[in-house]
Amino acid sequence: MLFNSFEFLLFFPIVTFLYFVIPYKLRWALLLVASCVFYAFFKWEYIFILLFTIVIDYFAGIWIDQSQGVKRKWALAISLVANIGVLALFKYYYFILANVNSVTFRINGTHYDPLWHFILPIGLSFHTFQAMSYTIEVYRGNQKVERNFGIYALYVMFYPQLVAGPIERPQNVLYQFYEKHEFDIERVKSGLRLILWGMFKKVVIADNLSVFVDKVYGDLGQYQGAPLLIATLFYSIQIYCDFSGYSDIALGTARTMGFKLMKNFDRPYYAKSISEFWKRWHISLSTWFRDYLYIPLGGNRVSTSRKYFNLFFVFMVSGLWHGASWNFVIWGALHGFYQIIGQLTKNAQQRFFGLFGNKLSNILQNIITVALVVFAWIFFRATKFSDAKYVIMNMFAKSSHSFKQIVDLIGLKDLLVVLVGMVILETVQYMQNTKDMGVWVESRPRWQRYGMYYFFLFFLLTFGYFGEVQFIYFQF
Repeated sequence: MLFNSFEFLLFFPIVTFLYFVIPYKLRWALLLVASCVFYAFFKWEYIFILLFTIVIDYFAGIWIDQSQGVKRKWALAISLVANIGVLALFKYYYFILANVNSVTFRINGTHYDPLWHFILPIGLSFHTFQAMSYTIEVYRGNQKVERNFGIYALYVMFYPQLVAGPIERPQNVLYQFYEKHEFDIERVKSGLRLILWGMFKKVVIADNLSVFVDKVYGDLGQYQGAPLLIATLFYSIQIYCDFSGYSDIALGTARTMGFKLMKNFDRPYYAKSISEFWKRWHISLSTWFRDYLYIPLGGNRVSTSRKYFNLFFVFMVSGLWHGASWNFVIWGALHGFYQIIGQLTKNAQQRFFGLFGNKLSNILQNIITVALVVFAWIFFRATKFSDAKYVIMNMFAKSSHSFKQIVDLIGLKDLLVVLVGMVILETVQYMQNTKDMGVWVESRPRWQRYGMYYFFLFFLLTFGYFGEVQFIYFQF
């Protein structure tokens, strides 16, 4: 079920209403059933894949808790192998087979046909990583084992963040399913504001931009110069508004019922370095890789060369996590390369930017960071390496399209809507430098506060693109 669908418009208020009117002890069961229904709207058979790993991880957690020594390691290993195995089978089977065929065909002309045919379950990478967090944290002693099977299943399947995160740790969420959340009108209003803001970013900005971006990237050979450059810049805005919009809706939906999920985005395009960008972008994933891969590999506690290897390896894996394609691996490798170069040139950068005033220095660092991120997005958006290469080789070529043709290609109305939307987005994000926007909105006079609500709702309903465009990160 998409957040930007008519079904969710009915589903969300009904579930929230029932949550507060039924007995407290039955609420977890309601949420579990609601989460199953939510997920079944995509493809009901996927629930059995979730159930398989949920059962294994639930019993693995108990085994870890009751065992000592090598038995605990075996229990953890079974859990990790099951989760990674399911992820590898459904997400990387065709990718691995294609690469094997590429090698064997060149050697002896052999080609292997797939043994199975299936499609990737929605959000598999997200709930797989969340499930692994549980058994790892139980093994480390940071999380008490959960013996209520239904509560554990709800931890994995909690519908607001089931298909695209944030990827929560058990110690941040599990205890909340035992709390009695009273109806709080101020908290509900706060959640609804966040939902409205997320919908604005998704439906007004991201989905309107997607029409032009898909048109250009879907037929790259027809374009050179400005259309390629604009489509790439637009995609960088589209993917941010799409994914952060989803996260806002997820956090707002959970908040209306009293649950607190972790912040997943913090104005990433304000970053002044790639390292800072990853502290602001998809925070739940970057911290997951830090805590469960980078630090176990040695993190910063090893030699300089090993530290750089760890960085590069983690970003390569992060790229592969995003998709079964060499383009995603290249995207991850680029960010790993950016990180290493940034650390190697840290002193030189300080001397260079020290030649400018503090304000100008910050602006220059931000421009360079955003340019590097946008360049990497080309590999993320292009469907194959040859397409990414074409964009890079032709995005600054002389364009045969006039300004009017480009505007016509985008659509004048859509362009104006997107530009106004981006101005609003930037204004809000600029204000967030010094203000808590929720507190600020509540401090406004009633007529101003509701005027803003009605304005966003009107803008959303009038200019939003309601083609039920799937969220970009659902494919991961």
